[in-house]
Formats: sequence, structure tokens, C-alpha cells
Amino acid sequence: MTTLHPTLAAVTARITERSATARAAYLDGIRAAQQRGPARGRLACGNLAHGFASAPVADKSELRQLVKPNIAIVTSYNDMLSAHAPFESYPPLIKKAVIRAGGIAQVAGGVPAMCDGVTQGRDGMQLSLFSRDVIAMATAIGLSHDMFDGALMLGVCDKIVPGMLIGALSFGHLPTAFVPAGPMTSGLPNDEKARVRQEYAEGKVGRDELLEAEAASYHSVGTCTFYGTANSNQMLMEVMGLHLPGSSFVNPGTPLRQALTEATAARVTELAQQGSTPLGELVDEKVIVNACVALLATGGSTNHTLHLPAIAAAAGIVLTWEDLSDLSTVVPLIARVYPNGSADVNHFAAAGGLQLTIRTLLDAGLLHEDVQTIAGPGLSRYFQEPSLAGGALTWVDGPSESLDTTILRTADDPFDKEGGLRVLTGNLGTGVVKVSAVAPEKRSVTAPARVFDDQDDLIAAFQAGELTGDFVAVIRHQGPSANGMPELHKLTPPLGVLQGRGQKVAIVTDGRMSGASGKVLAAIHVTPEASAGGPLARVRDGDVITVDGATGILSIDADLSAREPHLVDNTVHGTGRELFAGMRHLVSSADRGASFFGSNH
Repeated sequence: MTTLHPTLAAVTARITERSATARAAYLDGIRAAQQRGPARGRLACGNLAHGFASAPVADKSELRQLVKPNIAIVTSYNDMLSAHAPFESYPPLIKKAVIRAGGIAQVAGGVPAMCDGVTQGRDGMQLSLFSRDVIAMATAIGLSHDMFDGALMLGVCDKIVPGMLIGALSFGHLPTAFVPAGPMTSGLPNDEKARVRQEYAEGKVGRDELLEAEAASYHSVGTCTFYGTANSNQMLMEVMGLHLPGSSFVNPGTPLRQALTEATAARVTELAQQGSTPLGELVDEKVIVNACVALLATGGSTNHTLHLPAIAAAAGIVLTWEDLSDLSTVVPLIARVYPNGSADVNHFAAAGGLQLTIRTLLDAGLLHEDVQTIAGPGLSRYFQEPSLAGGALTWVDGPSESLDTTILRTADDPFDKEGGLRVLTGNLGTGVVKVSAVAPEKRSVTAPARVFDDQDDLIAAFQAGELTGDFVAVIRHQGPSANGMPELHKLTPPLGVLQGRGQKVAIVTDGRMSGASGKVLAAIHVTPEASAGGPLARVRDGDVITVDGATGILSIDADLSAREPHLVDNTVHGTGRELFAGMRHLVSSADRGASFFGSNH
């Protein structure tokens, strides 16, 4: 057996020690909720009658008998989002598979699913991060009827999967699996799309050309193919053992996709019958560390520096940015998927995908093998990939070597000896940078500050030709308590233009840029945020700032102590934002997950 890397062992040990009290309380709670026999057996007759009133006659009979397990389906289906549109046909398919496996299934509820791609740069983006916690609550509401013995989560994108997992962990006594829908087939290459976006920012092409490029890239049902939060979600669910092996990146509408959906439904039914593998026991400290390692090794979305601490907290585990930072020093970057390269997730899967990723990280002692998964004990089960043989689903060994080393490599021949994320600290606060997307020679910038309180102000300055010379763009008052921490992707094209002209540029913000952050050095999620009186509120134009992704430094060459903070009115109205005022008041800092669950700040 491969020896565990000492840093991995040390980080896991300190997380376990730090979490001991909270984790014990969490496990006591979910163990108290476990019982023998179908959960609905403890309902009074009136409660139970309500629970099966709308069921078909045959299902109603099964639900009355209190013998078979009832599996909850929680779905994020809507027909606007490409990633979630395939879920329309899943519930009938799942119900039949569960029945064949000896159970019964009901749609327990739906959760909202917004698309950051649609709301990008719009007021609605200020609801995006908070939608995660709303989704968690909606998931819990669906499961709250005490009718269920297992659960299937139908979710893919952005805040949906983390929210569903947080909500499901509050019912951690139930065996639970995630059911993906898969990525759309490859369209216009991502680097070509980025080129057209930059030309549009420069005024070289018009809106018609830009829209044509975007439509050719986002062209059908399925997840967007770049390695943003949605596909990082899928990777994490598989590495955490919450998908069946090889489920993440199978395209929608294929026989293999259907077979995996049916097999997942059958597997959760089997676990419910056995009363085994409850979600809250499965998601332990080792599984959380595995998730961190896989995120770093593949250069996944920086949004997960928010989501993973929040997910861990829901299971009674205390995860910090320091843990991620220490792991990043020993975890090699082994994948190049856009925006960290030109390939998309379909190319990544073809090059060896998660089977090779998990195999090589385990061989290097950088993952815990001794974990529980929905497929059974041991992460090495995920070396296998699914296939159809004569119409029957089977699993075969995945590749042990990369089929394209420009996309995926083994841990002993990485693209970079350290992980794709860095935690930066200094007298400007603490932030995160996705260095895997930035050329090595552009990972450190020291330059005067240009300060903005809104990304649109920076864009206006760019269009007016005012952004000359080297500079660090400070976009503040974009944190969770200010306006919900929107993503700021509109910054990337104009700053990319300036960088292409030879200017040294960087971004410092208490907002987000997520998995689609590009080639410009960006220190994001900076905490304490400006609206909470953090150092960013005292920065002025011309202050010299250093953003160093190589050494982990985020500093300003100025004495801020005598300056009054520049604060803004955070009162917002319209597009539903006024409904979230309470959440903005209660939300925790970014390094604690930017969540309004539990204690604040």
C-alpha cells in the first residue's frame, strides 16, 4: 500500500482534532435519526395518508404496506438551463429503476437553479451565492416529511450541487447519491470564444459576431464544457464517492448516461434496504481532504474555496483556507482544462479523466483510499470506468497512463509541482488566486492601485482610454455582506486586452471570479471585505500594491491606519435583491464559506 504523504496526513489530523466536538455532535444527531424499517412507519395515519394521497394506485399500495424503502428525488430541473434540462425525463426513469430494485420513489421537491452564465454582469448575479443556502433549505424542506429512506439529488451547476449537499447533510442518516446529467458535446473551442470576447471588448467585432461565437460554444443540453464550477462540482462528487464511478462526464441523451442513472437509483435503493452508508457518515474528514486535493490537482473552480468550508461545516467538520493552502504546496497540478488550457472536459475525459486522476493521486499518497463511497469501501473502485456490453452496464479498468499529456498527466510528471490555487495573505487581508490559469511570468505584479467600487466603472475607464501603464485594479464592496458577492467576469476581457498590449495588470477584489477566471492575475474573495471595514476600504488610487501568486503575498506599501474607510450605501432594490437583505446582514466571511447558517463573521 502506498504511504500517505506526510502533509496530507498532518492536515487531515489537525482537521480531525479541530472538528472533534462539532463532528461528534453531528454524528450523534444523525445516528439518533436512524431507525430500522421504512421511515414512514413512524408517521401517524393522517400524516401517512397525506404522503401517498397523490401516488398511483400501485405505488399507494406499496407505500401503505411499510415494507419497501421509499427513495426521495430532489430535482433542480428547469428547461432554461442547459445543464438541468435533461432532468425532465429522469423522475419516471428513476422510479422504474427503484421499483425494479425493490423500492418505491417519489419526487420530494424541487430546488431553484439559477445560471451564473445568464446573470453574469446583471443585478441577478447578486442573488447567485445566496442561492446556495436557499437551495440547501429547499432540499431540507423536501426531505422534511419523514417519508424517505434514501435520497437522489439531481443537480449539476454552480451553487446547486453544494446547496443540495449541504441540505442533504442535515438528513445525513439517509444514504444519498448525486445523479449528474453530463456535459454538452464540444462546440466552438473555448480559446476561440475567448478571442472573440476580447475582440469585442476592443471594438474589433460587433454584437452579432459575439453572439454567434457564444451560441456556438453553448449550443445544446448539458453542462458548459469549460472547467468552471459546474464541472468542478461533478469532479468533486465523484472523488467524494457520491457518484457511481465514471458518472461525471458522460454526455446527456446517450444509452450510457441512462444506464448510469438507472444504476445509481438501484444502488441507493440497495443501500436503503441494507440501512448502510448514510451520507453523514460517508462525508468524513478524509473525504473532505480528498475533495480539496482533487480540486487543487485539477485546477478547479475557486468558488469551492467558499463551498468546501460550508459543506464541511454542514457535516460538523471545520475546514480552513490554511488547510487548502498547505495542501496546495504538495499537490501537483496535473490537468490543463480551459481556462487553464485549451481543452474542454470532454477532452479531459478522453485523456483518462477522473479514473487516471484518482489513480495517480492515490499512487502518490495524495488521496485517502480508506474511505466509504456509494459504490462500496475504498476509493480505488473509482479507477474503473463504465461501459455498455451487450446493452448491460459494466465497469472496466480505466487507463493507467495519460492518452494526451497536453491535457492530463500523472503526479510524477505534472504541469506544476504545486496545486492550481494559492491563498494570499498580507496587510490587505487574505484572498485566493487561481494561478493555474495565469502564465508563470505573470503571477506577480507590483503596481499602483486603480480603485473602483463597481466593475462597470472599470469598464467605462477602459473604454475612455484611461487605464494606462501598469496597475492593480481594486474592485471593492463586492463581498458577501455588501451585495452578495457577485462574479465579476466582465473584468477579464478588457484587462486581458491591456495585458496583451504589454501592461502589467492584476485584480484585487472582495468579490468572486470563479472557475472561469482567466489569464489575468486575480486575488479574489479578499477578507475582511471592504464593507466590513477591511483594509480594501482604505486603499486610494496610486497606492502601490503587490499581488504575488508565487510567494503568497497580498500587500500594500502604505500606512492605512490613519485613513477613514471609504464606505458605500449597500441598500439595494430590484431583481429580488431586497428579499436577501437579512442574508447579507447574517452572512459569514468568505473564508468561512460566506454562509448565513450558524454563527456569523
